[in-house]
Amino acid sequence: MLLTLSNVLDETDINDARDLVATLGWRDGAETAGGMARAVKRNQQADLTSRTGAQVRQLLKAKVERHPVLRAAAQPRQFSKLIISRTEEGGGYGHHVDNPFMGAGESRLRTDLSFTLFLSDPDSYEGGELEIELAGMTQTVKLPAGDLVLYPSTSLHRVVPVTSGARLVCVGWIESSVSDAAVREIVFDLENLRSGLSDKLDLQSPEMLILSKSISNLVRRFGQS
Repeated sequence: MLLTLSNVLDETDINDARDLVATLGWRDGAETAGGMARAVKRNQQADLTSRTGAQVRQLLKAKVERHPVLRAAAQPRQFSKLIISRTEEGGGYGHHVDNPFMGAGESRLRTDLSFTLFLSDPDSYEGGELEIELAGMTQTVKLPAGDLVLYPSTSLHRVVPVTSGARLVCVGWIESSVSDAAVREIVFDLENLRSGLSDKLDLQSPEMLILSKSISNLVRRFGQS
């Protein structure tokens, strides 16, 4: 399942994030890539170890992790640390699949879902589309600043070379409490149904109670604590 979310960041958030990012240092993005991906990664990654870096990470983390639709779709168990990536003219990221596990110790997680949160206006750079290989098709994504795309970490994907300007994004990964993608999609459908019915039915109505019970029991049956 691929899902795009609008206005994860509002205009104030975007401007605050850009102002903070403008003061950060940068390093070769290939340093954080694993295996085959290292050979095809041509971008820069922000150094977020400073106090300013921590501010950026906290601002974006709060907006992403609390988004209700993302939570319903991903059923998150754990989020990775966020990365800020900048791709300038001539840069890009060739076809690759994300590492199945990231981090170490208590922060180690299985990558079920990947997300890209766009920080640059799409008309400020040429190229830089995110291309995601799905069953029988290629999905091309280039969203307005503040919008996010969520997609399976199992998919081959790439960032098309940037031909002018600079592409600035925040990327991260999610370990879902429901590892089975098909079950996770059913849970998301039921969550959407519950949300849609909440304006029409009392939360204590038999229909809403059975729906809520079914969602909980699906997650209980197929989920991890």
